[in-house]
Amino acid sequence: MSRILVIDDDRSVRHLMSKAFEESDVDVVLAATAAEGLEMLGGQQFDVVLLDILLPEASGLELFERIRTLDAKLPVIFITSLSSSETAIKAMTMGAFDYLLKPLDLARIRDLVRQAIEIRRLMSIPVEMPGMRNQANGAVAANRTDTLVGNSPQMQEVYKAIGRVAPQDVTVLIRGESGTGKELVARALYQHSPRVKGQFLAVNCAAIPDALLESELFGHEKGAFTGADQRRIGKFEQCSGGTLFLDEIGDMSPLVQSKVLRVLQSQQFERVGGNQTISTDVRVIAATNRNLEQMVQDGEFRSDLYYRLSGFTIQLAPLRDRPEDLAPLLENYVLIFSKELGKDIHGLSAETMDVLLNYNWPGNVRELQNVLKQTLLRSAGHVIIPAFIPERVRKPASSAAALGQDVAGTDLKQFVDERLEHESTDLYAEALEFMERYVVTRVLRVCEGNQSKAARMLGITRGCLRSKVRALKVSIDTRVQVEGEPVEV
Repeated sequence: MSRILVIDDDRSVRHLMSKAFEESDVDVVLAATAAEGLEMLGGQQFDVVLLDILLPEASGLELFERIRTLDAKLPVIFITSLSSSETAIKAMTMGAFDYLLKPLDLARIRDLVRQAIEIRRLMSIPVEMPGMRNQANGAVAANRTDTLVGNSPQMQEVYKAIGRVAPQDVTVLIRGESGTGKELVARALYQHSPRVKGQFLAVNCAAIPDALLESELFGHEKGAFTGADQRRIGKFEQCSGGTLFLDEIGDMSPLVQSKVLRVLQSQQFERVGGNQTISTDVRVIAATNRNLEQMVQDGEFRSDLYYRLSGFTIQLAPLRDRPEDLAPLLENYVLIFSKELGKDIHGLSAETMDVLLNYNWPGNVRELQNVLKQTLLRSAGHVIIPAFIPERVRKPASSAAALGQDVAGTDLKQFVDERLEHESTDLYAEALEFMERYVVTRVLRVCEGNQSKAARMLGITRGCLRSKVRALKVSIDTRVQVEGEPVEV
């Protein structure tokens, strides 16, 4: 369970914070004064602090500095009125996580605290690699999802690369398919670097609209655009002295690419709508599952940024290319999830192991984790048998055909009825995939395979469309074809 500390002299604010998390797994501890809050921080562990910037007996910035002395990686979110927001902005340049404006919004509180808890986890929970020792008991770390598992030659090269480049203050590009563990490698690089005492912030460039990503990274001035009623500090400024992880960097717009290039070259930038040049000191670790070389050729990614990023590259192999790692991964995650879900599982039957070892794992380690959780939830007894495994893994050919068929012959109701008949345990995800596959293939067929035109019609970037085409196993030559769909003649 996560624990947050609220330091605010306003009783109504403390009550609202308790109410915001009363039905969640977040434990809220309340303090009415700065002294009370510091006393609690000295004797207890917290994941996030929410701090009123105007306490009667202490300056918010002074208290923030004392909190940073106690725990430099503890995310602090300021609670502020509009009149004191400039002080909160100053605190962010000193390393605060963010700030909440009064009157407080419950949805915003939950969202920001959730983000801060995740950042705390990324910074504080070490990523273990084979051969590393647990500092607490001297044993090799195990049964944790924050562990790089595998002794294949490909993974051995990854471990060597982390050891070589982590101490060097250079940009690193991590490449690999979705679900291969790029974030774990980024965290390992941070945790074994000289910047480990600084912040580690992560931005998923594919999850933030182009119009907002520039502001998220570089900040903006008041009045820079509609809705910019306050100055905002961006991640490059907030993370000075630390490490910034840019995930899915291939999904950046050309404008943001040019500004990131400048930061990598000179460690300088301007906020959106501003003309003041700001200096920073950030190490960038980037990751992508995209073919950047092809994107450079197509004019979708800057060649100078590509060369700047790829000075040192770590390549993560897909799970299908390192089959010797499957067995230890399965054993590790079965142990983790059986404890997590309260299951008394002693192991996998030989038949079950054969099924899992023979599956192609297109979603890599992330898919393996999800499949094992579903399997354990359905399991009964102490040994996992094949009947508990989701059908799409037990019978990948028939599942691919079912998911791959065109909706011209099957509507959504029929598809859902069929999956219910097969007792699917992943129907929501299957239905979303079914609908997405139909929309993408339908538009591509109307556009006769023209991806630029199709991307415009879908309202997404061409790069995003390419990612969907790969994920949905759609092939485009003289016709648009889905894997598992009968060939048109």
